[in-house]
Amino acid sequence: MKYYLIAGEASGDLHASHLMQQLKQQDAEAEFRFFGGDLMTAVGGTRVRHYKELAYMGFIPVLLHLRTILKNMRFCKQDITQWQPDCLILVDYPGFNLKIAEYVKSNTNIPVYYYISPKIWAWKEHRIKNIKRDVDELFSILPFEVEFFEKKHQYPIHYVGNPTASEVREYLAPSNLPQKGEASATACHPLSLEGDGGRPIIALLAGSRKQEIRENLPAMIEATRHLSGQYDIVLAGAPSIEPSYYDQFLKDTEVRLVVNETFPLLAKATAALVTSGTATLETCMFRVPQVVCYRTPMPRLFGFLRKYFLKVPYVSLVNLIANREVVKELVANTFSVEAIRGELEPLLPGGSKREAMLNDYEEIHRLLGESDAPEKAANIMINLLRK
Repeated sequence: MKYYLIAGEASGDLHASHLMQQLKQQDAEAEFRFFGGDLMTAVGGTRVRHYKELAYMGFIPVLLHLRTILKNMRFCKQDITQWQPDCLILVDYPGFNLKIAEYVKSNTNIPVYYYISPKIWAWKEHRIKNIKRDVDELFSILPFEVEFFEKKHQYPIHYVGNPTASEVREYLAPSNLPQKGEASATACHPLSLEGDGGRPIIALLAGSRKQEIRENLPAMIEATRHLSGQYDIVLAGAPSIEPSYYDQFLKDTEVRLVVNETFPLLAKATAALVTSGTATLETCMFRVPQVVCYRTPMPRLFGFLRKYFLKVPYVSLVNLIANREVVKELVANTFSVEAIRGELEPLLPGGSKREAMLNDYEEIHRLLGESDAPEKAANIMINLLRK
């Protein structure tokens, strides 16, 4: 069968690539055409656009690149219509993908599957009308979404488990760990940047977009500067960002950069500073104590508006899944270098909050369960198409 996929950012590329692998495994005649990234390309098929051409966040960046976004949207609609896939698989990225779903539903008979459902429980809940109208099957990766969609909005969905949990479990599987007598790197890929003299590592995960990095990374660096004699401070470079972009922030610091090695870094890290997003859940799955840091322009105004427009009390997936504060969130008006430093130090070895957070992480692991999300989602999709 022919599958057309659209992923608009790095995390979508990762999750879509694993879904594609499972589709290939369960459908020997699978063909792929997609908007995505290098990981999807490695699985096979035809990439028609790289997600770097789509990944704009915030009102001003979107406005500045509106012509490019609209051009890509027009091309995408035409390309799907011409290729006539057996199904369209949308991966997160709702601003773009829901527009495509509307077009495909109105102009073709191609079934629309949404893998990693839009987070309308956080904001823009009105989008449920579009989802009910334009999406044939919705695949959820967060356990609390079942109640939101099925009970609140009477829209049946498929909860398939969490792909981040699946990916970390696979990465840490015994078959991928070094055997006795082998190199001491944790997990299947050794970290290319070892700490000086075997010092423990504090990881910095500052986001996947330039805007996020620009807002968050300088404060993260400053908050850990006094620890650089005891710890190796290592920054995880985002796959969508050229390494040279980080030079302006790392000049005259002891922070080191690794690229495309987030999992190896987290597998060795002692603690982490993390910008909100999928990375908060990845850090939890690796059992690394963390502080969530998310600075915004006009923080006081954002802090005020958050009370009225954000439908949920937390911004990190860890806290949303637990439905309580497991990790500290320093967002908007609570974000500062002093606050980051004050929350990080108790999470270091011997700190007063470290063990409590590690114990709370176990609840997140239990809530997410053991399901292999890509395998289960692929199985449901193929069975639906064969019927």
